[in-house]
Amino acid sequence: MCDQRFVVGIASALAALISAASTLGQTTSTGSGATFPIRLVRIVTSEPGGGGDFVARLIAQGLAAPLGQQVIVDNRPAGVIPGQIVSQAPPDGHTMLVFGNSIWIGSLLQSTPYDPVRDFAPVTMATRSPNILVVHPSLPVKSVTELVVLAKARPGELNYASGAPGGAPHISGEMFKAMAGINIMSIPFKGSGPSLASLVGGHVQLTFATAASVTPHIKSGRLRALAVSTAQRSALAPGLPTVAETVPGYESVSLFGVWEPAKTPEPVITRLNAEIAKVLTGADARDKLFAVGVEAVASTPVQFADAIKTDIARLSALIRNSGIRILT
Repeated sequence: MCDQRFVVGIASALAALISAASTLGQTTSTGSGATFPIRLVRIVTSEPGGGGDFVARLIAQGLAAPLGQQVIVDNRPAGVIPGQIVSQAPPDGHTMLVFGNSIWIGSLLQSTPYDPVRDFAPVTMATRSPNILVVHPSLPVKSVTELVVLAKARPGELNYASGAPGGAPHISGEMFKAMAGINIMSIPFKGSGPSLASLVGGHVQLTFATAASVTPHIKSGRLRALAVSTAQRSALAPGLPTVAETVPGYESVSLFGVWEPAKTPEPVITRLNAEIAKVLTGADARDKLFAVGVEAVASTPVQFADAIKTDIARLSALIRNSGIRILT
């Protein structure tokens, strides 16, 4: 005859296993009789090796177990293609977009096949990083104040590498010009790599670039760092002041976020928000992101949506006032 304590122990253990299993791979009701997830989940992002790809792969690795489905990263060429794919995908939670704030900045500068507010459902912010204002060592300035003074004394003579139109260096530079009241020439490049190479070579005089891309050049002395573009000083660039300490109100950051197609059911958005937040706030993801020069962040869908709308309003005014050409 079995010992009663043994039977009770087995029953308790089975109950614990059932409870634990119920939290792994559970589905979420969408409120319309369907459930999520019921198949493979796809994260669409830009080309391999970029910031979006790195963030997307961290999220994919962390989501597979709690969703109980395979989560894959679908790399597409940079530009409007990733956003176009997701904006046209079924709104059932199985297709996500991981992309930078260029998704809404680009829509202010050129015609895009989607509306960045109307056609997407924000899930969460994912990462943010400062841009660093760097100059070639031959430029005789060691602070933002000295740079502004020099630019005002030599209007139109200084230049900056602006990268591709609508990218972070371009918007950061134009905002700096407008708010500091200076006239420096924009030198466009096809991307951040060529623009940074030109600066290191002394062909242009300054630029705004990500912490990850310029830190090795700063340490080697090939470039001189003046300030960070965030509103507060950043642990990613210790010791550097902010541009805003000289130009009040200045702020320009690189953001990556997560979206679903518009009309994705709210329970699915809520579930994805909670699971992705767990991934991003975990020590492993935080450390990996910090090591490449970005900060892990998480937000509610409403906070992310509000941040997008606020930034669009701010940048729309900047574009109008600075005379950046709108492409059609």
